[in-house]
Amino acid sequence: MKKVIVNDKMQQNYEYILSEKPGKNFAQNFKPELTPKEMLELGVFGGKYMTDCISEFPNDWFIKAKLCSEKHDPDSNFFGVNASQPLSVWRQKGWIHSDDPRGWFQWYCRYFMGRRHEDDERQIKRWKAIKRHIVQLKNNCHPGDWNCRRKQRQAVLHWAYDSRKI
Repeated sequence: MKKVIVNDKMQQNYEYILSEKPGKNFAQNFKPELTPKEMLELGVFGGKYMTDCISEFPNDWFIKAKLCSEKHDPDSNFFGVNASQPLSVWRQKGWIHSDDPRGWFQWYCRYFMGRRHEDDERQIKRWKAIKRHIVQLKNNCHPGDWNCRRKQRQAVLHWAYDSRKI
């Protein structure tokens, strides 16, 4: 077990325990297609999401990551479009747990690293609900047509589903 202490723009002196090995022992019903590192390398969340909390995660996650510390830049996204809602919308809808103030991807990064948390079941249910978008992509796009529904493809990518394979 390892203790992590977080000090970034959104959390000060937040502590959590890593009780599992990185990338191991996920819930049976949680099988993301992409790791956080792969997502960051492909380009997600306009490149802005993780710029002040790099020290919390492995250095190799950020070697090829597409980040933009100045602003949210849709060109940093794999599909080159904005597929994000402002954090204020996520808060308003009650999708943010106080321990993960950045939302689902922060939860996923910490889960991937080995943290297990009271919010795991809810976040996994949210992840599973994204499958409806995959069905829409399959029903409306030809396989491999990355120009079809690019915003929806980018949104699916934000949830660790590899929409390049659809």
